[in-house]
Amino acid sequence: MRTEVSTYQMIAGDDGSPIQLLSPDGARHPHERYDRFLTDLDGENGKDLLLKIYEDMVVARRIDAEGTALQRQGEVGLWPPFVGQEAAQIGSAYAIGRDDFIFPSYREIAVAYVRGVPLADLVRQWRGSANSGWDPYEFNMAPSQVVIGAQTLHAVGYGMGVLFDGAESAVITYFGDGATSQGDTNESMVFAASFQAPVVFFCQNNQWAISEPVGIQAHVPIALRAPGFGIPSVRVDGNDVLACLAASREALERARSGNGPSFIEAVTYRMGPHTTADDPTRYRDANELEDWKERDPISRLESFLTSRGFLDDAGRSRVAEKADSVGAALREATIRMPDPAPEALFEHVYAGPQPILDRQRDHFGRYRAGVEAGAEGGQ
Repeated sequence: MRTEVSTYQMIAGDDGSPIQLLSPDGARHPHERYDRFLTDLDGENGKDLLLKIYEDMVVARRIDAEGTALQRQGEVGLWPPFVGQEAAQIGSAYAIGRDDFIFPSYREIAVAYVRGVPLADLVRQWRGSANSGWDPYEFNMAPSQVVIGAQTLHAVGYGMGVLFDGAESAVITYFGDGATSQGDTNESMVFAASFQAPVVFFCQNNQWAISEPVGIQAHVPIALRAPGFGIPSVRVDGNDVLACLAASREALERARSGNGPSFIEAVTYRMGPHTTADDPTRYRDANELEDWKERDPISRLESFLTSRGFLDDAGRSRVAEKADSVGAALREATIRMPDPAPEALFEHVYAGPQPILDRQRDHFGRYRAGVEAGAEGGQ
């Protein structure tokens, strides 16, 4: 059943504030709408899953720190930090089914980690060793998309295919607040609403589109834009992993049930630079960063787990050791990653054989052979 247009609205707090289930001090707030999506986390039965979510958030932050360090040391060419956005990425990732398909931007490294993408594949593209870090069909996750907003069109196209095939799966696409000003993102919402495609638009509003604050491009909450296209939306605290998990489960369930697209605005904060090529101190007030550190997503969940008696010093140490182990493994995989063969330039250009490309490959092979023969003759 399609929802009537008159019911399309933004779900948020009474004052338009983001929905919050877990406050910065770790206190759990019941919510009439979203608690039903978190029943597997209730009581003692939810302990193991909560601890796994916490571990993944800590490990993801360690991956981010290692990626930044590797770039500073010249081992990768670029790295898109996501520190501060762990709750938004991991909370939503835990809601995604294995048959669902993900279309990320370039920053969803934590989502890829939860999805099971090998550590080496997380950095392969950023090291310049491959055009895509992983096989998208193995993990049902498209390659990182650097063109701002382009992945939303790909997601809707895939979602329309799911719809026409009659499959019971959903699609989720990630993007930042800056992408909502791109034509691609707006056009994708037109198509998603028109065809009722099973797509979840997940906007990580991290307050900064490179050096432009969100207040310049959005004078009202970003989540208010989606109802104008006929897409229901929700505004959640993006540093609250439980809110992100619950909202994503609801939206994905809605998509799989044939009720069309949804839009989630996860209000979070980019604590680091836009990429390692950026210097946020040139445009961002240091006091703003300090304010957001008090809402840190990992500290919030840690306080909640500690108050429940689920996490103690031994548990924290175990998670820290796991994070260090993953960081070391990521470094080792990066440094030992072999360079691609020169002939790899001709791979994955077209879906099938292409005569012009085959001729270019042949010319290149003969040219390379001649150069190598000349080098050997000159020795």
